Parts: sequence; C-alpha cells; structure tokens
Amino acid sequence: QVKVVESGGGLVQAGGSLRLSCAARGSGFWVNAMAWYRQPQGNQRELVAHIDSNGNTKYADSVKGRFTISRDNTKKTAFLQMNSLKPEDTAIYYCHIEVAQYSGDWGNYDYWGQGTQVTASS
Repeated sequence: QVKVVESGGGLVQAGGSLRLSCAARGSGFWVNAMAWYRQPQGNQRELVAHIDSNGNTKYADSVKGRFTISRDNTKKTAFLQMNSLKPEDTAIYYCHIEVAQYSGDWGNYDYWGQGTQVTASS
C-alpha cells in the first residue's frame, strides 16, 4: 500500500516563501515521476511542476522562475520551494506520484495526496 503525505502549506503575505514536502510511504514500490498540482477555489486542478526519475523538470508558465521542484530519491520525497508568492498562487496543492509497484507482478500506478492549503495574502 502506498500513501502520499504532504506538508508545508500555510498563510503568507504576498512576496513570501513556502516549502511543500511530499513523502511516499510504504514498501514494495519504486517512485518514478512526482508532481505538484493545484486547485484554486472554483477552478480546475492544474499542473504546477513535474520531476521525473532522472531529475528532469517542467513548470507551468505562471510559476517559472519562482517555484523549484526537487526530490530526494533515498527518502522518496519531493519538495516544492515557492518564492515570491502571489495572491493568485492561493490554492490547495496536491502531490501526485507515479510508481512501479509489486502486487503479485510489477505494474504502474499513480497516487494522490490529500492536499495542503497555500494562501498568499495581498
């Protein structure tokens, strides 16, 4: 069983910084890609940042230059460093992981975290 645990959300003033963490817990799996999505109130969920197993990254245009995604493979953990936060960054942030998991045979699966609220006040 794989569980995705997020932490690090909160309330900051515009221009401030936050660092989100996403830990994949359990056994019998390898983590491939990890990503952060966000969902502002009343809007659809959107991709914020993505990192593959080789460390290659991609970002939404709206966060390029301000957000940085990274990962620690030994701890099966991803991070999202968010700087120069803007009110429009306010949303629930979700971690998404893609894993290779053994359950009688190896297969590819994906999991979501429960979400963490990020609020940047003006």
